[in-house]
Amino acid sequence: MNYGTSIKKIMDSIVPITRFNRGEASKIFDEVNAVGFKVVIKNNVPACVLVKPERYEEMVEMLEEYSLFFEAEKRMKLAEKDGFISHEQVLKELGLSEAALDEVEVDIE
Repeated sequence: MNYGTSIKKIMDSIVPITRFNRGEASKIFDEVNAVGFKVVIKNNVPACVLVKPERYEEMVEMLEEYSLFFEAEKRMKLAEKDGFISHEQVLKELGLSEAALDEVEVDIE
């Protein structure tokens, strides 16, 4: 591992709050867009993290997916075997056939 590169990357991600006070917000936002994120330091303590909007959306989506995963996992642990119904039974109750399902177009993102 190249510690020099790691330390430089960390140091480059730090933005003192005084840069905002000097009117450098636009330049800092350009740096965030170029690098991906910046950590704003106030009184030698991290005050916030600036991230590109696309990355923020990815992070929120990921958190939502993890939340759904953990909820599904919790429900599976609490579910009783006799509470499940078979695929065939679902099709019968809904009046569907395998052939009808095969004709449905599905877009997966």
